[in-house]
Amino acid sequence: MTRIALERTDILAAHRLPTAEPASENRWELPAVAGRLVELSAAGPSAALTLAFALVLDAQRRGEPAAWITGIESSFFPPDAAEGGVDLAALPVVRAAELRQALRAADHLTRSGAFGLVTLDLGAGARVPLPAQTRLGGLAARHGTAIVLLTRKRSEESSLGSLVSLRGEALRENRGSGRFACRLRALKDKRRSPGWAWEELCRGPAGLR
Repeated sequence: MTRIALERTDILAAHRLPTAEPASENRWELPAVAGRLVELSAAGPSAALTLAFALVLDAQRRGEPAAWITGIESSFFPPDAAEGGVDLAALPVVRAAELRQALRAADHLTRSGAFGLVTLDLGAGARVPLPAQTRLGGLAARHGTAIVLLTRKRSEESSLGSLVSLRGEALRENRGSGRFACRLRALKDKRRSPGWAWEELCRGPAGLR
């Protein structure tokens, strides 16, 4: 399995290395976020897109369609996604010129009931209006869709809003020899206590080795 990210500062399009499996309730996988509005945030070099694409890959393996919404100026690196096992032909990518268009696209995709995962790469400084959060959260719960919002911010900064069900911080740690620990730390979790963590050991791509 490989892990993918947007920029070379984030990229961990890396082969997953064998590790001891954590407790099942701490697994970062589609069933754990289905029907929820999730924020995945990081500041600086991180494993944010690595973790986001881990969900895409998990969704595709479960036969759940996934979609990706991003801006018009940047996107993930397709060769790394393909190398990681993601079926690009089965991953619709929507490029939105502004936040309002991205939120409208997420609304339409989720409302269709056809997608198990919808990811929005919002970047830095994103502010999602409360009505949009209410609408997306309701649609996620109604259709069992995981809506994942990627943001760039420090852990001490506030989440996008009170309707975010789970906020995780994406971290990475260089373990040497081209290996990286990709970690998710739950800063907020409405279903159980925050503070739990999920970690995988990955081998970085050529640019990081």
